[in-house]
Amino acid sequence: MPRESQGAKRERLGKIIAGLKRTYPEAHCELNYRNPLQLMVATILSAQCTDKQVNIVTKDLFKKYKKAADFTNVPLEELQNDIRRIGLFRNKAKSIQNACRTLAEHHKGKVPRTMPELVALAGVGRKTANVILGNAFGVNEGVVVDTHVARLCERLKITSAKTPEKTEKDLVKLVPKEHWTMFSHWIIWHGRRRCDARKPDCPDCEIHSLCPSAS
Repeated sequence: MPRESQGAKRERLGKIIAGLKRTYPEAHCELNYRNPLQLMVATILSAQCTDKQVNIVTKDLFKKYKKAADFTNVPLEELQNDIRRIGLFRNKAKSIQNACRTLAEHHKGKVPRTMPELVALAGVGRKTANVILGNAFGVNEGVVVDTHVARLCERLKITSAKTPEKTEKDLVKLVPKEHWTMFSHWIIWHGRRRCDARKPDCPDCEIHSLCPSAS
């Protein structure tokens, strides 16, 4: 395939976005949450874990812990036990407690709305911060790059970057800012429902004609 210019790639990506938008009009964050604090906790728990498993655990977790202070007012071992069905639960419990302690001490128990304040919280990197800003606050600060987004964007030849940071840097240059949050949802939904890592359903793919890797 000849080298694609940035202009041609941007045009093709526009068609990909339109196709995915038509295919997944109901696309949304599949972590269950009712407020920014719950989304922060759920996103920390979701690292190397499926949204489905996180939702199973948070169903009871969020009944017990309603405020940031609730997470800090119990022994660490108790919180670890409450999330023990999640991978890396010991480290994640520490991160949640430390993040919530910062919220309680410096943010009046509220999740902040800026990238610098969010990434200063324990367990919150740029990806988690983008999830919170885009979904809890409607702020398009960047593009969430998880395993699905990285994999599909490479398969679609949108970027050849090998790290989430570089992938995001490429995407924010190509994806219209108003779509930054939804772009990740559309790509993630497509990755989970059509473009499987091992057996992509190319014949029935809605963006088959726009994918250089399609078989």
